[in-house]
Amino acid sequence: MSSSSSIPAKKKAKHDIATTNPNWLELPRDITSNILQRLGAVEILTNVRNVCPCWWNICKDPSMWRNIQMGTFHLYFDPDRLVKMCQHAVDLSSGHLEKIHIYRFGTDDLLHYIADRASNLRSIHLYSCIRISDEGLCEVAKKFPFLEEVDISNGFQSPKSLEVIGQSCPLLKSLTYYGMSYFTWDHAAFVIANTMPGLRHLDIHGNRLTDVGLIAILDGCPLLESLDIRGCSNLEFSGNLWKRLHNQIKDL
Repeated sequence: MSSSSSIPAKKKAKHDIATTNPNWLELPRDITSNILQRLGAVEILTNVRNVCPCWWNICKDPSMWRNIQMGTFHLYFDPDRLVKMCQHAVDLSSGHLEKIHIYRFGTDDLLHYIADRASNLRSIHLYSCIRISDEGLCEVAKKFPFLEEVDISNGFQSPKSLEVIGQSCPLLKSLTYYGMSYFTWDHAAFVIANTMPGLRHLDIHGNRLTDVGLIAILDGCPLLESLDIRGCSNLEFSGNLWKRLHNQIKDL
């Protein structure tokens, strides 16, 4: 039989939970910051920072906004509201912004807003941002000399945008560029080859690239390590092209 001093099973379970579950407000500030940074900007601005004064202060720290992730919230928010939220997040970064991911709601005006406040930007992802024009992207590219990673997939940007990016961003190492393109794709391949010699990673899958364009890229981008050409149905891999690809590219 259990002694009279024993803790009943149900009370003991509750006692164990109470003593093992951490008090989130007692976590060190750097750990709390690390956890909150894993959330998207929309979650932080609409919910997280309102939890308590401690989290509010943490979310005001510019280091929290080095990486702004504005993901698939186009399903739940008006695009114009997302633009304002993104602008506010950029303001909170106080010039420390290094990476930004914008999904669908991007505009020329928003790009200019970012460019005027984030000259140290290293990475920009503009996915399905059909309201961003060639002209708008070309204008702001000149203000991002430290860009290392660019993703402008599923937009309407032409090779002209690629040319300006290549000429304006000498540190560029990674390019993702596919989607709604209606031009001769070898033209884009020659632009990449002629203006982006430092590329390490290139994703251009699902386009009308031919062997001629692919050879130009391999010649012009000698540092290329990763290449995605899935769905490029015009490629014939004539001559020794297939062998060359496997010898030159580590991740094909």
